[in-house]
Amino acid sequence: MDLAGKLIVAMPAMGDPRFERSVILICAHSDDGAMGLIVNKPVPDFSFAELLGQLKIAGKGHGRDIRVHFGGPVERGRGFVLHSADYNGGQTTTPVRGGLGMTATLDVLEALAQGTGPKQALLALGYAGWGPGQLEGEIARNDWLVSDLAQDLIFSAADSGKWMGALRLMGIDPISLSPSAGRA
Repeated sequence: MDLAGKLIVAMPAMGDPRFERSVILICAHSDDGAMGLIVNKPVPDFSFAELLGQLKIAGKGHGRDIRVHFGGPVERGRGFVLHSADYNGGQTTTPVRGGLGMTATLDVLEALAQGTGPKQALLALGYAGWGPGQLEGEIARNDWLVSDLAQDLIFSAADSGKWMGALRLMGIDPISLSPSAGRA
């Protein structure tokens, strides 16, 4: 099972509060494990302008102000810009299945600060990571639902509605979800 380019959506009974009601884009998946970014949890009280200031990146008055998200509990001091494919940082951009890219170098932040860069972008601090077979086990345990990629959902400004929006894209009414797993 290759989950790269898919969304995983936390089930209501998710036992880990860091992932409660999370929507995660799986950016890479192989036999060695998986890496993804939570796309619906903004970092409270921390702006893109503050981040640029901390990194000493000067911006023009028309620079972009993108939201800063909690991307996951691994390497929380490291930033990843998930973006539309119209931006290519060369070897520093990792293609993500579904027409996206992920860049973790300062060039994309500098481009955004200057008002250029990708048309759509989301900045994530940290990432979610799984060891070999771990994510597959969590899916089998009914911790996650798997959905196709929806770029409109990922880059939507309404972070609080992304979890329910992802479920609705799968044709699932959140009220109908049971918090307990079962096997027939």
